[in-house]
Amino acid sequence: MTDRIALFTGASRGFGAAIAKALAADYHIVAIARTVGALEELDDAVKARGGAATLAPMDVTVDAAMQQLCRGIHDRWGKLDLWVHTAIHAAPLSPASHISPKDFASSMDVNVTATLRLMSYVAPLLGKTGRAVFCDDAVAGQKFFGSYGATKAAQMALVRSWQAETARTGPTVVVVAPAPMPTALRARFYPGEDRSVLATPEAEALRLLDAIRG
Repeated sequence: MTDRIALFTGASRGFGAAIAKALAADYHIVAIARTVGALEELDDAVKARGGAATLAPMDVTVDAAMQQLCRGIHDRWGKLDLWVHTAIHAAPLSPASHISPKDFASSMDVNVTATLRLMSYVAPLLGKTGRAVFCDDAVAGQKFFGSYGATKAAQMALVRSWQAETARTGPTVVVVAPAPMPTALRARFYPGEDRSVLATPEAEALRLLDAIRG
């Protein structure tokens, strides 16, 4: 039984789930997502790899839930060794002048505000030696990506500030850039593309595994 603890926010599908599975034998997986069925599937996969998981069907935009989550981690384990944040909101593609205020607000809530909130709650658990991992997606400025691109860029600005601020003191903040993958998020943006030519989340998790776990 490992004494290393990894928190995955946005762990139910895609790249986040693939990383959790790849690290199942090395960490106790704490998996956060809104979809209970997908979390249960992840739990089965983690157990099949000899690991163990704690499932928390929560919404990262709910402040009280994230406070409860991090307090629970502190009370049970007293620390985190790894935090992988892949929770994201993909608003519909739209011309910048036609972006729905509701869609933009949802993008801000998940991609920016929730990330900022979690940083403040998770940082004390990571301490000086933990690692926080985020995924970059360089779509800012591309046509029709205004809502997703603007909020993803804002998220990355926060992350890179934290990365610079903690370079000497810890925790270690890591930014990875996965190749295009046939995820549900990408399908919303490119519904007609040939998904067979894209890298699988599992392949990208293995390619980036050393950077993620250090």
